[in-house]
Amino acid sequence: MEVILKEDVINLGYKNDIVKVRDGYGRNYLIPQKKAVVATESARKMLAEDLKQRAHKLEAIKNAAIELAGKLEGVSLTVGAKTSSTGKIFGAVGPIQLAEAFEKAGFQIDRKIISLKEPVKEIGKYTCTVKPHKEVSVEVAFEVVAE
Repeated sequence: MEVILKEDVINLGYKNDIVKVRDGYGRNYLIPQKKAVVATESARKMLAEDLKQRAHKLEAIKNAAIELAGKLEGVSLTVGAKTSSTGKIFGAVGPIQLAEAFEKAGFQIDRKIISLKEPVKEIGKYTCTVKPHKEVSVEVAFEVVAE
């Protein structure tokens, strides 16, 4: 089944992408949650017309994402976490804690666009990927320290 996404869906695609999904996933989750519509011929024509009209607006959004990525290039964050005496973190540092650290640094970054390669469970220096646009991503260094 092919569907047209109405919003970004993690690990599937971005808004206005035409993606192929299993029938049950499309019928039982994406369409009832209003995250997608079935990619019929008329829906494809409407999408093409809509994209043509919004091309200028999309370019402005991409330029804003590139500007944000440029500002994030030199940023280094410090995240505090409760640790044991051996340096292991109680729990893990994830996108939520990183989003809070970005907010303290003066950036409004949604936790959904922050990704880590593996869960952070020890004190040390790591990198995360911030993807503000589907064509723009930036690596940001952060350090986990004991509180």
